[in-house]
Amino acid sequence: MDIQEETRNGVVVLRPAGRIDSGTAAAFEKRVAQTVAAGKVRVVIDMGGVSGVGSAGLRSLLMSSKRAHAGGSRIVLAGLSPAVRREFDTSGFTGLFAMHADVEAALKALG
Repeated sequence: MDIQEETRNGVVVLRPAGRIDSGTAAAFEKRVAQTVAAGKVRVVIDMGGVSGVGSAGLRSLLMSSKRAHAGGSRIVLAGLSPAVRREFDTSGFTGLFAMHADVEAALKALG
């Protein structure tokens, strides 16, 4: 899994590409944890390049969010495709994350 990183107005934007599933979830979770551990308190995960999220991917997102919150950081999601959004809806994870239409909306929400 390729994950691009950019900082905009003090907010880290992570852009994973491909699926977040049993084969990639551990690496994804580790990358998010490294970002938060580096003191980045506001993180947007741009899901626009994510083609699907399996149960392991959902778990890694949830664990990343919980760890970030415990450390005083905040993670929000942006740009979910309709298919990925359905995976969140079906699994009941939609209400667990702040989700925004795109990165610009997420950045605005984070201030």
